[in-house]
Amino acid sequence: MTRLPRQLSLLRNATLPSGEVVDVRIAGDVVEAVLPAGTAPAAPGIETLDLAGHVLLSAPAEPHAHLDKALSWDAIRPPMGDLELAIASWRVYAATMTVDDIADRARRQLLAMLAQGTTAVRTHVDVLLGDRPTRGAEALVRVRDELRGLIDVEIVALASQDSPDSDIEAVLDLGVDLVGGAPHLSRDPHGDLHRLLDLAERRGVGVDLHTDESLDGAVTLDEYARRVADWTTTVSAGHCTRLGSMPAERRDDIVAAVLAADMGVIANPITNLYLQGWGHPVSTPRGLTALRPLLDAGVRLAAGADNVRDPFNPLGRSDALETAMLLVTAGHLTIDEAYAAVSDSARSVMGLPVAGVAAGARAELLAVRAGSLADVVADASADRFVVHAGRLVAESRVTRSIADPAESLAESSSTATPASPRPTLAETR
Repeated sequence: MTRLPRQLSLLRNATLPSGEVVDVRIAGDVVEAVLPAGTAPAAPGIETLDLAGHVLLSAPAEPHAHLDKALSWDAIRPPMGDLELAIASWRVYAATMTVDDIADRARRQLLAMLAQGTTAVRTHVDVLLGDRPTRGAEALVRVRDELRGLIDVEIVALASQDSPDSDIEAVLDLGVDLVGGAPHLSRDPHGDLHRLLDLAERRGVGVDLHTDESLDGAVTLDEYARRVADWTTTVSAGHCTRLGSMPAERRDDIVAAVLAADMGVIANPITNLYLQGWGHPVSTPRGLTALRPLLDAGVRLAAGADNVRDPFNPLGRSDALETAMLLVTAGHLTIDEAYAAVSDSARSVMGLPVAGVAAGARAELLAVRAGSLADVVADASADRFVVHAGRLVAESRVTRSIADPAESLAESSSTATPASPRPTLAETR
């Protein structure tokens, strides 16, 4: 078994999305140099990883997760349906959760994401109703500290209209990083929007709001963008599905306001494709934000998986390549645009340092056995190496065995052996 984590100094024979094959020198947690393959000098004691046959990429970052909800589907067994049904199912279960239960599911989910290549996660955590509203935050802060050094975690306090300011403040006091909420679901959407922004200003922290997560409901994104236009803290808006269903002229005005505010927008194709459109049995809408208009305008666009195996999404593979694939097939982005949304652009929206295969960039890297970026997204091979801060933190090697077609055909045509031996297996990588 490979010793992990393992500090690396040299990656050899890595294929870039451009097709170029390179060696990559790493110094601590930073890429020091990118050189033509075979030209990086080796020396005794240098920790080297040979990536022949692998495409080397910036590691994914998950800009919108719900680790406190993750992996709860089997325990809840909720009815399948829209956002309203999911919220109702979740609230019943949330009243029964313990800190240990939340921490256990969050830990398993983070490690699953790390194994697939994600090295940074921004997760929302509910400001819970009733007694001890900080249970979720306590659990996620604990897990963040336990896994520090393996994966970077940012936490957002997800407040509802029923969360008093004092409870949100108590969650922030635990070390939660940003203010969040879903003002569009409130009885007074614009009032709740400004309440949360006022609180963030008082605390001097960034904001990441669930915004206009509906096909025909409230619109708060334009007011949100104009309010934070001169802020220097991180500001982002998740979902924004209403933006994808409104008339183009109105949409373009809001996109311009978002761009002027330098606000990041976080699409969540897996969960929004699941939750949106249940009331439209004919020509069911995609339920995605306005991906192409946002990108073409120059808005920083990220994409996340959102929920994984909970009432808001019964499925999910904990893999950013699933998100990228849906951005192509459902959102009509190019493959390059889709991968950027789950990696470099996600890091930008999260306020993280530039990472990837470039001198001076942070050594947050994912190598996948493939011949091109299209192969990476299409096949999503589990054969991967994951590098966080210059250290190998996860490794998966796949061996596949397939029956030899020639031997199988020969056996099927033979009449001499009723109980024939098992076909020879052709091993592949």
